[in-house]
Amino acid sequence: MSANKGWWVPPEGEDSVSEKFLRKTRESPLVPIGLGGCLVVAAYRIYRLKARGSTKMSIHLIHTRVAAQACAVGAIMLGAVYTMYRDYIKRATQDSGEK
Repeated sequence: MSANKGWWVPPEGEDSVSEKFLRKTRESPLVPIGLGGCLVVAAYRIYRLKARGSTKMSIHLIHTRVAAQACAVGAIMLGAVYTMYRDYIKRATQDSGEK
């Protein structure tokens, strides 16, 4: 039995979970932003649950899901546009400047 019960230690040469998360965040910073936006929208809509008035619960939950997904999809789209800009347009302008 190991000395540190309850703690997972990665094998030698592998990153810990926090190091891997930070590395992935640096590689694609819009993923945590999209996740954060999704959580903020969901939290706000759950907070507003009491003030929904005569709206049915199912309709309120559908609107919550759609708004949260819109944040996540928006962040994905921004990431895709930025990647296309970085890979194609920025590279093309750098290549033409070197000639």
